[in-house]
Amino acid sequence: MAERTARWDLAEDEIHVWRADLDPPADTVERLGATLSPDERTRAARFCLERVRTRFIVGRGVLRTILAGYLGRAPERLCFSYGARGKPALAPSEGTDLRFNVSHSDGCALFAVARGREVGVDVERLRPLPRAERIAERFFSLPERTALKGLPPEQRVEAFFTCWTRKEAYIKARGDGLGHPLDQFAVSLTPGEPVRLSAAGDGDEREIARWSLDGLPPAPGFVAALAALGGGWRLTSREWPLR
Repeated sequence: MAERTARWDLAEDEIHVWRADLDPPADTVERLGATLSPDERTRAARFCLERVRTRFIVGRGVLRTILAGYLGRAPERLCFSYGARGKPALAPSEGTDLRFNVSHSDGCALFAVARGREVGVDVERLRPLPRAERIAERFFSLPERTALKGLPPEQRVEAFFTCWTRKEAYIKARGDGLGHPLDQFAVSLTPGEPVRLSAAGDGDEREIARWSLDGLPPAPGFVAALAALGGGWRLTSREWPLR
């Protein structure tokens, strides 16, 4: 199969964040499913619930399609590798400095793409969470718990998910997964406060300076965050498929 021409440009100081609906029409699901590798199809077949299986297929297919658009490759030909804690990356054989990260919640998926810098993204649907305070006590740092308790009750649910997505985006960018203790670092969560990593577990100011965070408005009823290595980058939000 002949190589394709890259459809999208991505400068070194840019980060693109794509939003996609994981519940598209059946013909789109079929088309995206045809781009999956044999191991991805095996993974999809293990899901008992049809909706979960379909969303996995769509998520992987959209990821392949987006990355292929930057690389000028056929999506079904892309190869992936995985870090020690499961963070996916394009395989070294692809010969590219393209980096990406993926998150999804209740049918809304985000795909962050950058060149030469690690990125992490996380999205959550806003919803009642009766155990939010207990979860915060276990996973949030003291500064975060203090800030959360200082907010009016009607703001705490959104602030909880804002904090959670920023923390998740940061550890995903680092490639640590949940192996990095969530209560050992702090992010900002108060409305109107600059989005940032405010404290590192070892008190290392250099770690704080290495990373930058941003909040994302993925869709009504959702909150999301992006973390990236370094600063001075420009964020562009895109919809898949392009309208």
